[in-house]
Amino acid sequence: MKVLPAVAILAAIFTTAAVAQRPEIENAHLQTKAFSGSLASQLQQLGAGPFWVGYSEQMVPGRRGSMCWNDGNGEGGHAANAPVRLEGEVAVVVLIRVENSRVDKLRITSPDCRLDAGGLPFYWIENVPAAQSIAWLKSQAEQTTTRNDNAVFAIALHADASADRALDELSAPPAPDYLREKTAFWLGQVRGAKGVDRLRQMLSSDPSPKVRERAVFALSQSRDPRGTQVVIDTARTDKDPRVRGQALFWLAQKAGNRETAEVISRAAASDPDRAVKERAVFALQQIPNGEGIPLLIEVAKSNPDPQVRKKAMFWLGQSKDSRAVDFFAQVLK
Repeated sequence: MKVLPAVAILAAIFTTAAVAQRPEIENAHLQTKAFSGSLASQLQQLGAGPFWVGYSEQMVPGRRGSMCWNDGNGEGGHAANAPVRLEGEVAVVVLIRVENSRVDKLRITSPDCRLDAGGLPFYWIENVPAAQSIAWLKSQAEQTTTRNDNAVFAIALHADASADRALDELSAPPAPDYLREKTAFWLGQVRGAKGVDRLRQMLSSDPSPKVRERAVFALSQSRDPRGTQVVIDTARTDKDPRVRGQALFWLAQKAGNRETAEVISRAAASDPDRAVKERAVFALQQIPNGEGIPLLIEVAKSNPDPQVRKKAMFWLGQSKDSRAVDFFAQVLK
């Protein structure tokens, strides 16, 4: 039996790994190119288009579903021999469509997908440094004339530490409000503990109430357990009534323990702003499985503000809960 030299074995391993990071591409004039220079310069050298460019990067860990899409035109779908990854995808594929010398589309998929390039040239670029990928994607996110909503998402999926630095910059002034809001969303969805840390900073320092409200929502969606605690702290102490009210609403959507229900109930009883009290009353009605109904009845019975009691009565009526019906029967006796 012929024994391969160690160098040949390693080369075969790396070649197989590189191919494994590329999706199945059909109906394309496929060419493989080595990365050189910068992504911007390399795209420019490929011409005016139309053509597709793709490359892959290591993905931040997370149990996400399939990143293959199907828009009804035969695009996307899992490749025939691709595994179903129970612990989530391990690489992200960035797809760029160029036409008339400008980026026409930016899409995100994974190596496990099957793609149809529609007969166009498709350039697969190997070994794109993660920092170069992130720098180029950041430049796309910062475009003011052609907003590309997938650019921030793509950055957030990169495992490289430079992604956190890019997201820090995109989520802080002078980045425009819409970009800070979008970045906040992906910080909560994807970036785990580091995302929670950055969102906490945004809550304390961002000048826009709308951006801070978005940060509260993003924290409520984070899989890091500290995210919920920051939302609780925000509901208790944030200086802005709108932000406190938003925190109460999102706490209600995921209330699953006594502390969150107590925070909402306390806000209905004692927040200094009436609008926040009324938002807390609504939040009590939103707590899953009717667990807020007894607290809502208590507000309707004993809150010193007649407007807040009136709101509690309204939402009790909307609930159609049997306990609310019994309460109304007692009141009307």
